[in-house]
Amino acid sequence: MAFVKNAWKILVAFKDLMVLIFMLLFFGLLYAALSAAPNPAKVKDGALTISLDGVIVEQKAQVDPFAAISGSSSDIAEIEARDVIRSLQIAAKDEQIKAVVLDMDKFFGGGKANLSDIAGEMMKTRKAGKKIYSFATAYSDDSYYLAAHSDEIWVDPLGGVMPVGPGRTRLYYKDLIDKLGVEAKIYRVGTYKSAVEPYMLNKQSEESAAATKAVLEEIWTKWKDDVAKARPQAQIASLFTTPADAIEAAKGDMGKLAINLKLVDKLGDRMSFNKYLVQKVGADDEEKLGDYNSTDAATLLAANPMAEEGEAIAVITVAGEIVDGEGGPGTAAGDTISQLIYDAIGDEDVKAIVLRVDSPGGSVTASEKIRLALMEAKAKKLPIIVSMSNLAASGGYWISTPADYIFADISTITGSIGIFGMIPDGSKALAKIGVNSDGVTTTPLSGQPDVMGGINEEFDRVAQSVIEKGYGDFLQRVATSRKMSVAQVDSIAQGRIWAGGTARQLKLVDQYGNLDNALAEAAKRAKISGDFYARYYEPPMDEFAALFAGLAGQAKAKPQMSGDLFGQVSLRQQMTYRQLAADINYIMGTSGAQIYCIECASVERPLSAAKINNLEKIDQGWLMKLAGIFG
Repeated sequence: MAFVKNAWKILVAFKDLMVLIFMLLFFGLLYAALSAAPNPAKVKDGALTISLDGVIVEQKAQVDPFAAISGSSSDIAEIEARDVIRSLQIAAKDEQIKAVVLDMDKFFGGGKANLSDIAGEMMKTRKAGKKIYSFATAYSDDSYYLAAHSDEIWVDPLGGVMPVGPGRTRLYYKDLIDKLGVEAKIYRVGTYKSAVEPYMLNKQSEESAAATKAVLEEIWTKWKDDVAKARPQAQIASLFTTPADAIEAAKGDMGKLAINLKLVDKLGDRMSFNKYLVQKVGADDEEKLGDYNSTDAATLLAANPMAEEGEAIAVITVAGEIVDGEGGPGTAAGDTISQLIYDAIGDEDVKAIVLRVDSPGGSVTASEKIRLALMEAKAKKLPIIVSMSNLAASGGYWISTPADYIFADISTITGSIGIFGMIPDGSKALAKIGVNSDGVTTTPLSGQPDVMGGINEEFDRVAQSVIEKGYGDFLQRVATSRKMSVAQVDSIAQGRIWAGGTARQLKLVDQYGNLDNALAEAAKRAKISGDFYARYYEPPMDEFAALFAGLAGQAKAKPQMSGDLFGQVSLRQQMTYRQLAADINYIMGTSGAQIYCIECASVERPLSAAKINNLEKIDQGWLMKLAGIFG
């Protein structure tokens, strides 16, 4: 008995100690979060340093406060594209800012449309007389695309430039499914709706391959054209055609090769780069070796809050998968986004709505809620302009159909007008281990769909009919919106994805342009003759999470690997494998019909840092579980 009492006392004491440690950690982090807010008084005469540590996104995801408290949150950070753009716009006009430094040593990329907008703003900043200097240990496609728009490009002697072009592979599970005895019941409409192909084929279909290749080539052509225009002296063609020959000729010295091909201007490590900047913008007041006078982007933005002069135009961002229910930033939850639209409609100051779309789609019902909210805005005579970012495919296009006018980038991925549903049938797999299912029914649909006892033909017919009706609805919405016949839409639909350039030719979008162009068009249609400004309607962030948003915003990407070519390749591989796991989970873990473009992942789907951060915890779905049971 004494032993039990002592053990209990120890447990109670341990519990009290853990509570104390948790509270100390909580208040310590809370203090850090509150004190991390940028101080406008710290804006200095010197350079603006934009550290692209992480991935560029349309909208940052909500911070997980418990991960922040426990220290288990990932090191991959998110940077909103509009913050980078606004920083450059301020720098172009601010006399204190003498130059801009783009630090891309820990940059993991972003969507091509976002990068195009940032690159365009970089050129405007240069025209305003501000020099832009870029640095990285090694450059890949996205980082070099931005660097090419700089005045000077530095690279570490141990690094180099290695663009590889867009393209990814997908995993196909049909052979595994057959081996396990599992059947994936697939209901779809759309020859090119390849989201379900991994479960019905063991390789990519010819139709999917043709559509994907056409989009990739269009995106890649724009990349090459933009880089050539921004840096005409770069002799980069050999790295696209015979990269191994070029690198072998340089005896593996990719830094030297980058200089010889005029891809970069100078070789130097970070200290050399910083000393060079001291000569350009002056030394920091503390006069530490290599510290140049600098203001970070967060401080500059805090010192220059967004103006609210003139008439208000509501900007509502739809970023990420479209899901049912409510959700915070970085997730396009149908109930939340539709309510934001209703809030904008109820705001008498709002004269028009701009819907900024960066989504591969998702739930049909959630997409329809967003569309209906926009139709309510149309009924109130509010102009609706859609600004497509990196992705506006499938459900992302469904919610765009109420628009009076649609803008897209040449590299925007859109279309994917198709619909599917998928249900696993594990009856054959269970029979393999001697488990059978039987029972009594009263109608042909009693107990259906029975994922363990078998899905019958009656349910198959019902499900396919529902999917075909959904496809018909999709076609009709697009036809009405784009003033086309249903047959015309069907000929360019069938689940096929399109890049923005071709999409414009097909009349799926109206004009090339970015968010600023969309705002200007909205002002024009609202008959605003004077000033106007963007009033952002954002999903509400959890109050507890909001306390740590500032702290998380200061977090830097600290990958556990070097920033050279091999380190970047390794991290990208890890991200890709984890993204595939997330895609499996999405397809097999969601309910209801889907207008989702999972195939966009093989073309141009930026990896969400929020998703990457949590992929190790992800439920792999029924297929992986069955593989563990029956494999």
